[in-house]
Amino acid sequence: MSNDKSLGDKNAFFTYFDEDPFHRYIGLSLAEISDDFARLRLNVTDSTPTGIGGSVNGGVLATMVDMAAVAAVFSKAIDGSEPAGTADLSITYLRQAHGEWLDAIATVIKRGRQLSTISVEIHDDAGRLCSKGQVLYAIRTAIG
Repeated sequence: MSNDKSLGDKNAFFTYFDEDPFHRYIGLSLAEISDDFARLRLNVTDSTPTGIGGSVNGGVLATMVDMAAVAAVFSKAIDGSEPAGTADLSITYLRQAHGEWLDAIATVIKRGRQLSTISVEIHDDAGRLCSKGQVLYAIRTAIG
């Protein structure tokens, strides 16, 4: 994701999201967006990196947590703000993630001027909770 777009330019961000080469490579796309909320879908294919027992690789799940959090932050941004990046990310793997697709559901818990806290859950195609994550995302606010 390029850092040359402001947070206020939601349309450009979300248009670019699905076209990002890395997102396309792992099969990640934006499924739903609203204020302080995002749902991403990972379509599992033969090329999806795998982990133990053929489950989706934990690094891919961590990427889903990160990208879902960023999308949720971008959903309702202050005009003129710019992304500063992920300040902290934690993930708890609750069960192996299998299925035709996985959803990462992100909700902004607290939005501050410089830092936002986002909760993310990853569910498989049967609705089972596979992972839970939390992200602290930094934002640069324009000084007026």
